[in-house]
Amino acid sequence: MRPDFLKLAELDWTEDGQPLSSVYGDVYFSREGGLAESRAVFLAGCGMPQVWQGRTHFTVAELGFGTGLNILALLDLWRRERPAGGHLHIWSVEAHPLWKQALEQAHAAWPDLSDISGQIVDRWPVLTPGTHRMALPDCHATLDLAFGEVEPMLRQWSGRADAWFLDGFAPAANPAMWSDEVLSLVGQRSAPGARAATFTVAGQVRRGLATAGFEVEKKPGHGRKRERLEAVYPSECQDAPDLRHVAVIGAGIAGAALARALARLGKSATVFDVVGPGAGASGAPAALVTPWVDAGLSPASVLAAQAFLFATDLYQRETPQAVIDRGVLKLARDAADQKRWLTAAGQAIWPSTLISELDAEGAAALVDEPPGQPGVWLMDALTIDPRAVLDAWLADTEIVRAGVLEIRPGSEPVIVTDDGRERRFDAIIVAAGFASKALGVAGVSPVRGQLCWADGITAGRAAIWGPGYAIPTRSGTLIGATHDRGRAEADVDVADTNRLLARLVETRPVLAGKLEGRAVAGRAAVRAVTADHRPLCGQVGQGVWALSGLGGRGFMWAPLLAEHLVAEMMATPSPVSADHLPLIVPHRLAASPKAGAQK
Repeated sequence: MRPDFLKLAELDWTEDGQPLSSVYGDVYFSREGGLAESRAVFLAGCGMPQVWQGRTHFTVAELGFGTGLNILALLDLWRRERPAGGHLHIWSVEAHPLWKQALEQAHAAWPDLSDISGQIVDRWPVLTPGTHRMALPDCHATLDLAFGEVEPMLRQWSGRADAWFLDGFAPAANPAMWSDEVLSLVGQRSAPGARAATFTVAGQVRRGLATAGFEVEKKPGHGRKRERLEAVYPSECQDAPDLRHVAVIGAGIAGAALARALARLGKSATVFDVVGPGAGASGAPAALVTPWVDAGLSPASVLAAQAFLFATDLYQRETPQAVIDRGVLKLARDAADQKRWLTAAGQAIWPSTLISELDAEGAAALVDEPPGQPGVWLMDALTIDPRAVLDAWLADTEIVRAGVLEIRPGSEPVIVTDDGRERRFDAIIVAAGFASKALGVAGVSPVRGQLCWADGITAGRAAIWGPGYAIPTRSGTLIGATHDRGRAEADVDVADTNRLLARLVETRPVLAGKLEGRAVAGRAAVRAVTADHRPLCGQVGQGVWALSGLGGRGFMWAPLLAEHLVAEMMATPSPVSADHLPLIVPHRLAASPKAGAQK
């Protein structure tokens, strides 16, 4: 699915301050108590809160986010009547999202819900097509906003709803929201026992829901509306798998992101690493979080854009202490490289402000070097402190400093460590970088990278990327990195340090002069890559999963893919679209778990 540019909401405002859609010629909510109507039609219409009692996971899907009134009402009820240990997943699609300012103005009508509204407004995503995940920890909830036309977005959703809010504009004004194809997809995406509610009793809607497998019943309406609909998808409801104790092998960014994703759902993780957090490729003094672009707008580039936007928002929101600098100067290798980036700047998947062109003089001014290459300014790219991220996401996690010798798949998979112990878990995730190969995750190969750094010097006014990179650390500048395929040793090589410094003389002579005669520290690590340069993320055996092959973009890929992997394990909704799953599934490279050597 090639994303198109969003057509944003066009609003008029009534005299009493209610938003009116110029596109559909209808109000977003009732003039006669919109909040009361949401509670009566959708919450009570779906049997809430009784319907979720005893559930550890509950999923609500909505067609037509609009101003978010139904979701505010739902979150308010959930936080008051949430079952013990329960987590709420919400998926809501909107073809014409509101600007953040308009959303905030609309929410002013419900001051009693201002605290919940503030969480959503504060996290309101960039208005690009696709799925945008926001964590709402104060409400014990996750909200996935799917921006795009309802039918394609619904086709790409891999979740199963326990309840449906069917709340598009009226069928006469917005027939696409109520088509037989859409209602058939609603049935296909329903969990056993799912409930659905809507304000309309139009015949096409009743027939469409019945054809989709629902038992449909008219109910007394709210306010001036004489009738409304409730529907039930027959069969017994089922809860998601209850994986209470999960082992994660590897304490780099992949393992830390998995621990965070598990903790959000109230699950405990035990992280195994023979050395400890950041011992491998995630342990440099600084790291870049930059986008990957494709001028042809391939499916892989769409997924990468989602990962980049999710990761950069997450680091700034949850670990602001880890952000060293915002904005990165990408210098062009040649004219074709510059054209590729500028072509990508016009794609729907990127915010319009992300990529801006710089000529050679403009680039030179940022790096305090003589004019050389033109480039692009990546406004939202980050330089982060890896240790600060790992410390934050592993803070409440049990970490076992032991090597893993063997994994035994099964309904209760077993880890055998180098101290001779055997430990059983509900599930095991291998997230050990290239060391994952020794534990049976096929398809990863090594790329050795070495970098060096010096304290007390700066490399211009911006982080520089290409060729290599020069980026700020907490106390100086980091220079990187070599890229040697097939090498798996992690000792510092003086020859590689000299290679880095020699390249610096050619590309950054002023910075090289600052380093002359200075002591530099060095570090080498091994990254895991795959033959098609895409990550491995998914199940590799009974009770065993893998997140590996992140290459040099671990800090970009890990947050989103960890959310996806945990969702897949727990049978909860994933933020990753169905057509992107073949890009990352491990079996595409014939991965299989087996006994292996020490991590």
